[in-house]
Amino acid sequence: MKENQEELDQEVTDTHPDPEIDMEAVEDSGVSEIEAEEFEIANLKAELEEMEDKYLRARAEIANMANRGKNEREQLQKYRSQDLAKKLLPSIDNLERALSTEVSDDQGASLKKGVEMVLESLRHALREEGIEKIPAKGEAFDPNLHQAVQTVPASEDVPADTIVEVLQEGYKLHDRVLRPTMVIVAQ
Repeated sequence: MKENQEELDQEVTDTHPDPEIDMEAVEDSGVSEIEAEEFEIANLKAELEEMEDKYLRARAEIANMANRGKNEREQLQKYRSQDLAKKLLPSIDNLERALSTEVSDDQGASLKKGVEMVLESLRHALREEGIEKIPAKGEAFDPNLHQAVQTVPASEDVPADTIVEVLQEGYKLHDRVLRPTMVIVAQ
């Protein structure tokens, strides 16, 4: 009988915890009521620990999702004007080309002045959104910011890897390049 009792005790502890223990079945198997209650308490503690773990994991996942959402919203806000700026840059280039033409009469001069005012208001609006020109002429060539379309031989006045001329202005929005500056580089 004692051997059967030990086998049953071992069998009860080895099996998967079952929160719904049939006390009559336990009593019929020869396990005392105190042992059955201890087993039930152990099962409930294990369940509680498992639920606490699941709760903490779910809570951490929710916090991570909230942080990711916040970061995405911040990025969207920071770069919201990127697409509009890319569409406006060719118009700014055209206005700059219009200003580079020479005029000889008063009507042409007043028209040029109007174009200059429009260009300045566009530049001001871009600056307010965080869009700025990429410095280029006389600067060291940086392939992340500049696009070399031609090279010229370096001289004593102009060292190698220095930008000699800007063919098309480049712009960046905060730390993101919208369009690289097209340049001629000394080699």
